[in-house]
Amino acid sequence: MASSFLFCYKIHMLPITIRKRTITANELRFIKEIVNKNWDKGRTNISKVLCKEWNWRQPNGSLKDMACRELLLRLKRRDLLELPPSKSSRRIIRRKPIEKPSVDESPISGRIDQLPPISIQMVRWTRHEPLWNSLVHYHHYQSYSSTVGQHLKYIVWIDKNAVACLGWGSASWSVKSRDLFIGWNKSTKEKNLHLVINNTRFLILPWVSVKHLASKILALNAKKIFADWLSIYKHPVYLLETFIEKDRFRGTCYKAANWIHVGQTKGTSKKGNNHLFHGNIKDVYLYPLRKDFRLVLNSFQYQN
Repeated sequence: MASSFLFCYKIHMLPITIRKRTITANELRFIKEIVNKNWDKGRTNISKVLCKEWNWRQPNGSLKDMACRELLLRLKRRDLLELPPSKSSRRIIRRKPIEKPSVDESPISGRIDQLPPISIQMVRWTRHEPLWNSLVHYHHYQSYSSTVGQHLKYIVWIDKNAVACLGWGSASWSVKSRDLFIGWNKSTKEKNLHLVINNTRFLILPWVSVKHLASKILALNAKKIFADWLSIYKHPVYLLETFIEKDRFRGTCYKAANWIHVGQTKGTSKKGNNHLFHGNIKDVYLYPLRKDFRLVLNSFQYQN
């Protein structure tokens, strides 16, 4: 009787919306059937089966596997669902250490117009991606961490020498100053947030000292990123964003590359359903990739 009462109580918590997907009582029963049928195959397999059953896919056609994993975990945390033990709880995962990069660290300096031409290369899924990982790991103050979801990586070269690395990923959800600048309401943002991307890493290698190089690189990458993102992820991007720690950097190169300072973050981070204050306030900079960015970002269908 107690278990029946508890089940009825849980059902009254529905419907709930997780990652833009509304879970009703019938949907929950369907999820439980999939989980039970695939219990021995693990959580990853379960999320992939669910994605296929729902035809839950990204614009490029790949399964929304990570979104589905989050959905399952949140249902579990609400005590609405049981899941098989995660693999990480069954065994210790030993990650292969990132090797120190083998590159020429001879100083590079001088005027930018006196150096060989700058080239910028997208290195995701190429032989140069491990080099990007190691350069960022050993030389960026935030080090390297694997990125979940859509992201691209770039290495900048002068002649055959790597001089900089850039990383791009999905936009942050809650940025009040950005949303006011765009003119977004919540429902429009939910539909169009994938049309904004975040500059997650920007590293000029420590042995490189060339005036105006950073702003030049930002300008070159801004010209290239639209076509690369559209080619790989099958949808365009119209606005770039980045967050700069105001106590550490002044954002000079972003200003020189015509990025727009629109405000600051609140100095909080999301932990579960709560926002915790950490005090690390960041300046918010944006760079529109077309003049009518507000029009397309407030439209329900993106335009090529």
